[in-house]
Amino acid sequence: MTIGVRRRMGVEERRQQLIGVALELFSQRSPDDVSIDEIASAAGISRPLVYHYFPGKLSLYEAALTRASEDLAGRFMEPREGPLGARLLRVMRRFFDFVDEHGPGFSALMRGGPAVGSTATNALIDSVRQAAYVQILSHLRVEDPPARLELVVRSWISLAESTALIWLDGRRIPRAELEVQLVHDFAALAAVSAAHDEEMGTLLRRVLKDEPTDGPFSDLVARLIALAS
Repeated sequence: MTIGVRRRMGVEERRQQLIGVALELFSQRSPDDVSIDEIASAAGISRPLVYHYFPGKLSLYEAALTRASEDLAGRFMEPREGPLGARLLRVMRRFFDFVDEHGPGFSALMRGGPAVGSTATNALIDSVRQAAYVQILSHLRVEDPPARLELVVRSWISLAESTALIWLDGRRIPRAELEVQLVHDFAALAAVSAAHDEEMGTLLRRVLKDEPTDGPFSDLVARLIALAS
């Protein structure tokens, strides 16, 4: 980590510096284990000066979380061009880039860190999930989703979160395999729902007709056929 150098900064510049320092420390260890003294030392300022810009660690944590949540939400943005399977795979790669870069902080966020119980923190987490939900619906070209589609998309977002948390605990499965598996999981969830609902069946057929033979969705079909035989 680069140790900050003491110099005069404007109020907003100093606040942004402290947020950046906190994010870097939170990416290495759980926020519970990072002290204000460490943040001050890394920023090259005194502990009282940190409190001049933030009332306490919780407020600094929430400010860092706001920046991180905006970053994470942006990872789900993808041009609506090309097959859906390839788009989802690129989204999953960017999602795991974030998880890889901010492992302890991501884990603390999802499992409950120093801001657990904070209304603001919970709202930020929900905003990321909602941003991901809206982006996936955009890729599906659906504005008013039926109940079964909403269930599929929100369940898949929760599955991506839990998969990332399990992966962080030892990284026992290659990351690239999990990225592809999550794209397969989306297709599988949609297929099961389509088997019970004609509206979902129509949507899935529309998506699949644009999938190439070498895409992740087609790969899933081939794997299932091989498994069945």
